[in-house]
Amino acid sequence: MQIAYIGLGSNLSGPEIQLQRALRALQQLPQSSLMRSSNFYRTSPWGETDQPDFVNAVAEIETTLSPRVLLSNLLAIEHGFGRLRTEQRWGPRIIDLDLLSYANCVMVESGLQLPHPRMHERAFVLLPLAELAPGMRIMEYGTVEELCRLVDVHGCQVLEEIESSLRISINS
Repeated sequence: MQIAYIGLGSNLSGPEIQLQRALRALQQLPQSSLMRSSNFYRTSPWGETDQPDFVNAVAEIETTLSPRVLLSNLLAIEHGFGRLRTEQRWGPRIIDLDLLSYANCVMVESGLQLPHPRMHERAFVLLPLAELAPGMRIMEYGTVEELCRLVDVHGCQVLEEIESSLRISINS
């Protein structure tokens, strides 16, 4: 089994509900187990700022799927939620599932780069990831914990009340 981290984000159709649905879908991945998830974070939009705030989280899974097959499964979940990858980059979306890291491997292929190429710059990824893997090294940039001190975390707020109900729904 390999450990993979998946970034989740939504800013449409009840983002907290969409993340809960996505976590349930991750529980159903073949040859995989959802181990745990971070708190949910309300975050300001990144890139294109004229859109609703996002809700973001990170999930940790154990899997025997290859990175490419895992990514295909994540894209299928997105498609099942109604997401079309032809949408504008950084625009509003019902769900976004990004493969952030897979067993600390470094990979650059068409449509798949590990670790995720910009995760070291993004508070909405680093803060929830720090709850699960603060000591994880992201290439030459540093550990997740170190990088959290270098990024602007303003505009990222933990939604703790969502987390307690989410934990109940995941474990039931």
